[in-house]
Amino acid sequence: MDVLPQTLLFIGIIPALVLLFISLKGYDGYYKDKIVFLTFIAGIIAGFISILIEWFTAGVGIWFIILFPILEQLFKTIILNISMFHGKKETVVYGLSLGLGFGSIFTPFSIIITNIQGGDNFLILLVAIGSFGIILMQAATGIGIAYGVYKYKMRKYLFFSILVYIPVTFTIFLTSYYEVGHLQSILVIYGLIAYWYATKKIMPRILEENKKGKKSIKQK
Repeated sequence: MDVLPQTLLFIGIIPALVLLFISLKGYDGYYKDKIVFLTFIAGIIAGFISILIEWFTAGVGIWFIILFPILEQLFKTIILNISMFHGKKETVVYGLSLGLGFGSIFTPFSIIITNIQGGDNFLILLVAIGSFGIILMQAATGIGIAYGVYKYKMRKYLFFSILVYIPVTFTIFLTSYYEVGHLQSILVIYGLIAYWYATKKIMPRILEENKKGKKSIKQK
C-alpha cells in the first residue's frame, strides 16, 4: 500500500475533528477556539511521543496491558493538570479536544505497522476501524481526567481513566491469538459506549452546574 504517511495522518485527524465539531454543539461560551485548537495539537504531539515509547518498549510483553494505559493517561494528565485549567469548567471541553488529538495519531500508525508486517487490504481496513474505537476511548478518558482537574479530584479520575482503558490494551493483546475482525468490532463498540457516557453524562455536568450557580445568585 503506497500511501504517504502525511496522507494517512488525515485518516485519523478528520474523524477526530468531525467528532469534536459534533460534540461541541451546545457548549458555546464554555471554551476558547484557540485553546481547543492548541489542546488538539498538543494531543497529537503527546500521542505521537506515546506511540514511539510504546513501539520501543513493545518487548515488555503482557505487562503492556497495564503499563501503556498508565503511560497514555499520564501524558494527558500532565497537559491538563496545569494551573490555568484548575477549577475551570471549560477544562472538560479541552479534555475532549486533547483526547481526540491524542487518539487521532493511532490510526495512521496502526495502518503503517500493519502494512509493514505484510497485512492485506482487508486486514488494514479492520485495523483502521478498530483504531476509531481507540480515538473514542482516548477522548472519553480525556474528558474524565479533565473533569477531575476541574473538580480537584484529578487522582480519582486518572485512576478510573486508566482502569477503563485496560480492556483496550487487553483486546489489542488478544489480536495475536484470535480473529482480528471480531476484536476490532469490540474496540469500536466499547469506544462508542465510553464516548457516549463521557459526552452525555460527564460533560453536561458543567452546563447543569452553571444553571445551579445562576439560580443561587438570583435567589440571593
